[in-house]
Amino acid sequence: MKIGILGGTFNPIHLGHLILAEEVREKLDLERIIFVPAYLPPHKDNTEIAPAKDRFAMVKLAIKENKYFCVSDIEIKRDGRSYTIDTLNEFKRRYPQDELYFIIGSDLLKYLDEWKDLSEIIKMVKFVVATRPGYPLEKIPTYISTIPIRAVDISAFEIRQASKEKRSFRYLVTEAVYKYITRRGLYK
Repeated sequence: MKIGILGGTFNPIHLGHLILAEEVREKLDLERIIFVPAYLPPHKDNTEIAPAKDRFAMVKLAIKENKYFCVSDIEIKRDGRSYTIDTLNEFKRRYPQDELYFIIGSDLLKYLDEWKDLSEIIKMVKFVVATRPGYPLEKIPTYISTIPIRAVDISAFEIRQASKEKRSFRYLVTEAVYKYITRRGLYK
């Protein structure tokens, strides 16, 4: 089986994440995309991050209509900082016969040199970078495949800001995620 792994903070998950996942799934003929919300991302300021249980719940709500999508709480259960190498080691153990594709947005390319055990990660998976508006693909390492996707300029930051400022963000997330954020009072 060909499995895509899409990790992230998902703070919150938005339509850009879903479009990216669906287009990569279709273009690479993947049979499953596993969304992996980080417990604590190692390269981010964690002051404005919603609790892991809320982010997991929002991902679950956002993907429930797509039979190819599922969510894993592997990093949330691990607790502490989430490193890709640890997550991929676990997925390799769970799916030893499957082809794993690790998907990132082009916004993360500039941080690759800081990743823990990058040389090991490269050996374990097919590394795929999806284009993202405002983050051109420059200096792409040879071990990375690029997938052009539809330009959807949505950021989780702008959704958090809109929520904080009591502005609408309704059509940047799924309706279920919108209701979850407003009901729980997230990002105020």
